[in-house]
Amino acid sequence: MSKPKISYSRRSILKGAAAFSAASTLSAPMIWAQDIKNVTLRQFGTGVSNLNDAAVKVKEDLGFTLEMTALDSDSVTQRAATQPKSFDIADIEYWICKKVWPTGNLQAMDTSKIKLFDKISPIFTTGKLTPESVVAQGTAPSTVGFVADQGAKEFAPEVTNWMTLIPTIYNADTLGIRPDLIGRPIESWAELLNPEFKGKASILDISSIGIMDMAMVCEAMGEIKYADKGNMTTDEIDKTIAIFIEAKKAGQFRAFWKSFDESVNLMASGEVVIQSMWSPAITAVKSQGIACVYQPLKEGYRSWGGGLGLSANLSGIELEAAYEYINWYISGWVGGYLMRQGYYSAVPETSKEFMDANEWGYWYEGKAATGDITSPTGQKLASAGDLRDGGSYSDRMGKVACWNAVMDENQYMVRKWNEFIAA
Repeated sequence: MSKPKISYSRRSILKGAAAFSAASTLSAPMIWAQDIKNVTLRQFGTGVSNLNDAAVKVKEDLGFTLEMTALDSDSVTQRAATQPKSFDIADIEYWICKKVWPTGNLQAMDTSKIKLFDKISPIFTTGKLTPESVVAQGTAPSTVGFVADQGAKEFAPEVTNWMTLIPTIYNADTLGIRPDLIGRPIESWAELLNPEFKGKASILDISSIGIMDMAMVCEAMGEIKYADKGNMTTDEIDKTIAIFIEAKKAGQFRAFWKSFDESVNLMASGEVVIQSMWSPAITAVKSQGIACVYQPLKEGYRSWGGGLGLSANLSGIELEAAYEYINWYISGWVGGYLMRQGYYSAVPETSKEFMDANEWGYWYEGKAATGDITSPTGQKLASAGDLRDGGSYSDRMGKVACWNAVMDENQYMVRKWNEFIAA
């Protein structure tokens, strides 16, 4: 891993925080080093972004302790919605926010306390990568990212001074494939149900995400044209599930996975050659020296994004420490770490300071690597001359067809999903 061009000392962060507080009219108390070292913040989220290395770096840079708990997406949703006193920071996806925010267990965040708010990718504010872009279907982060005031339970349709989550990590997801075992180009989501891969395909068993992959497949096959893949009617849900139950009964699927490790093992072993997959899982397979590609598909990507939410019970110095943590999170070090796994940072430009020119060119700009590309833990992922699957940030995030979603008919969808798994 390359050494960052700039460093974050605890003193410089606290000094910056003081300057920021003094420059604003906020009444928040100053966080002095002797106070903050006694703070412990409890964070939970999925294994994707609950990074032990980040907890170590927080202690080094900010002085307080960050306790992390990793859970699967369904458990994250349940805990955020039902156990508000069990956490300080919820690291959740935006579709989960749609389920959790109405409970009142999270508090809205004052954007004037977010130093880099104006640098956050517009995907999370306006929903558009460029002014000409169209907001993608599903639960786009911008649709659940703001509320009108601090106590509001309903989402605001435009940017306000109060955010539900501070965005941290996101990606454009697609299918993972084993090109060495397939031996021909893969260009469409429809290939997931191609009988050619009977017994060697897989889809993830997380209903709110899996149903979106199903929709991409069914639409690519020409079987269904959805008004909004992220908010299906009961009739559309029925048709979608029926197509996949038929494929399942025909033996199309080798397995269904819920965890990162399961998806890696299925692909690395060769038991599966095409499946729903996440970027770091591709990275993990590649790090074993196995050919694995995150395949760009002509219909576009299914995207997702996550962010940090604050418990409604958080106050005092713990609340101020949480704001310092959020500002630190989007200041670059974590972004560089995530980018080396194939994810994107909510404030990409700060990540550049913690990556060398070769890494930035490969991961963000879509340029050919000029030397070895390694993971955050030093494993080789690509060689000089290699290109990132899907190209640049704008190429990938500019082709998002839909976001992971919570539908109006969510309970009905989950019931039908369970019928599919049990079929």
